Amino acid sequence: MPDLLTPSQVAARAGVTVSALHFYEREGLITSTRSAGNQRRYTRDVLRRIAFVRTSQRVGISLAEIREALSTLPVDRAPSKADWSRLSRRWRTSLDERIARLQRLRDDLDGCIGCGCLSLKKCRLRNPDDALATEGPGPRLLDPS
Repeated sequence: MPDLLTPSQVAARAGVTVSALHFYEREGLITSTRSAGNQRRYTRDVLRRIAFVRTSQRVGISLAEIREALSTLPVDRAPSKADWSRLSRRWRTSLDERIARLQRLRDDLDGCIGCGCLSLKKCRLRNPDDALATEGPGPRLLDPS
């Protein structure tokens, strides 16, 4: 059996907390085995998987997308550079779309800075494309209480 690492060893080497390891395991991102004393033990390849998870999160990839990506990899080895390249290419379009949406939001925000009213008729953030006009006159997003 290969050298196995304790949760505290993995946490120290990966720069995460032990509770993060447990969370990643519950989410199906990493796996562990159990010792004779029923204590978690990790193989060394889990360090690369944790780096993969953390890097993916840092660029805005959801845990569901990360889990899906990791599920395409063999469980008996660490993700390789080629794996990362292949999987990160799949996320590129999604990230580009997210960046474009954020840039539009940032640009639309300029109109609100001087206004302050968040006009229900004209505000591109509160009422994009004046979609509420089709519902008739009067406020539509205000809480009546």
